[in-house]
Amino acid sequence: MVSKIGAPLLADVVEALCEEESYQSVYHMPEHDRPMPSLEALSEFVERLRAVIFPGYFGDSEIQPETMRYHIGGNLDVAYRILVEQILRGHCFFCKADELNCFDCESDAKRIASEFMSKLPEMRKLLATDVQAAYVGDPASKSPGETIFCYPSITALTHHRIAHELYKLNVDLIPRIIGEMAHSKTGIDIHPGARIGEHFFIDHGTGTVIGETCIIGRNVRLYQGVTLGAKSFPQDESGTLIKGIARHPIVEDNVIVYSGATILGRVTIGAGSVIGGNVWVTRSIPAGERLLQSK
Repeated sequence: MVSKIGAPLLADVVEALCEEESYQSVYHMPEHDRPMPSLEALSEFVERLRAVIFPGYFGDSEIQPETMRYHIGGNLDVAYRILVEQILRGHCFFCKADELNCFDCESDAKRIASEFMSKLPEMRKLLATDVQAAYVGDPASKSPGETIFCYPSITALTHHRIAHELYKLNVDLIPRIIGEMAHSKTGIDIHPGARIGEHFFIDHGTGTVIGETCIIGRNVRLYQGVTLGAKSFPQDESGTLIKGIARHPIVEDNVIVYSGATILGRVTIGAGSVIGGNVWVTRSIPAGERLLQSK
């Protein structure tokens, strides 16, 4: 039998945890009375967008062409309102301005949310090419619908295409949360800043990492365990990491990178190249080269 914690001991634990030196490095105080972004709300936001981008696959599975307008309109109305509130919460997470000096954040959030919504048709076009790449690129796939339902690549890319558009609109925190939601579901870690072209496919996917400043061209295929990462992290005179510099690979069109390969630094993998499994790459690779492990 597990004994219950005694009241005197409980009081001591509470007292210790409430000491400022204990909590000051891990405590977040809401700014302007706005709480942290909500994981539950952002999960609903993504699910409603999935229902819009892939109608009939997610959300209402009985949608008909004649009811499409109502289905999409209803989901977008709710998604828009969720996004406005979450943009405000993300901004307030970092904002240190007092209320007298605070800008009109709500109108700005509405403007950003509207700009994001205008990008949805293009997002759907891109994701349709990703679905086709998964179907064509995997002999085990029996239909494009199977890849939409089942493939972690499509789940991760749906989150990424959403997060990337928010990232480009300079939305605070929310893109990272959406990206990490996919990471936890699929094991695929894509920073929302990564620029990924059409017809992109990650086969299997588990353990794949794509860094913030990666640029990936059209018709690229990666396998599980591939890392497109940074080789080093420059520091300023005070020893602080310099943020925002280009430090991840550029992968040009029609490249295949097999499982376990690690490509580090601002190198270029030329168009049509093939990078073999478990290869370590820290230099640029010419177009059309096949870089394989030596026997």
